Amino acid sequence: MVAIKFPRTALTAASALLVMGTGLVLGTGTTADDAYAAGAPVPVTTAAPTPVTAPVSTSAASPAPAKSAAASPVGALFAGGSHFCTASVVHSTAGDLVLTAAHCVRNGMTFAPGYHDGVAPFGTWTVTSVAVAGGWTSSADPDLDFAFLTVRQPGNPASLESLTGANVLGTNRGFEHRITLTGYPDTTDSPVVCDGNTTRSGTYQLRVACPGFPDGTSGGPWVTGGAVIGVIGGYQLGGDTPDVSYSAYFDDDIAKLYASVTG
Repeated sequence: MVAIKFPRTALTAASALLVMGTGLVLGTGTTADDAYAAGAPVPVTTAAPTPVTAPVSTSAASPAPAKSAAASPVGALFAGGSHFCTASVVHSTAGDLVLTAAHCVRNGMTFAPGYHDGVAPFGTWTVTSVAVAGGWTSSADPDLDFAFLTVRQPGNPASLESLTGANVLGTNRGFEHRITLTGYPDTTDSPVVCDGNTTRSGTYQLRVACPGFPDGTSGGPWVTGGAVIGVIGGYQLGGDTPDVSYSAYFDDDIAKLYASVTG
């Protein structure tokens, strides 16, 4: 699928904070989308998301795992019992912030950090709100294909970041880097990882040639030196082949969105 490029000057990067509730499907021209684009208030619902099917207890009585060398800020996004995209913990004061691609946003999401072989070692975390750029909400601008998710785990007093660690958000870092790319293909229960070199692709896009990143890896972080400088998304919703991936360039637009979430 080839994404249509939109003129940068014709779009607004104002943030849109979405409270996740029943019926929200972002980026589909739905009534809910139109309401968000117009700034209309959205009612909060408390419908429980579908839990991850994995041999791990996520009850409030279960002790939180200690942070260890195996802890990873990267994990799988689930909805309807299956993982469909990738996300990663990004540093914030509250320690509850996750970064993914805007085109991954859907209703009933949960996040399983460090997910592997059907096991969610840190349990699952409910997505309670989503922030996307206004230009994505109004016209799905591929240069704004990123989203911040706020998460929580009922009964757990620890923050997500304190358990998994986090990458810092890297903005305006330029286009050429050596990165580690991580993603969860739809057809596997463990992540794929690649080290690759990024190049510029268009005015506001990054490109990397890394083999084996099919559907499901969207939202996977591009990390260099502990900073996340991109996520699989943007042009062609991240690429129309599994061997080449794209990301929107992280500039002032994502910095403003981050600031709107973290205060």
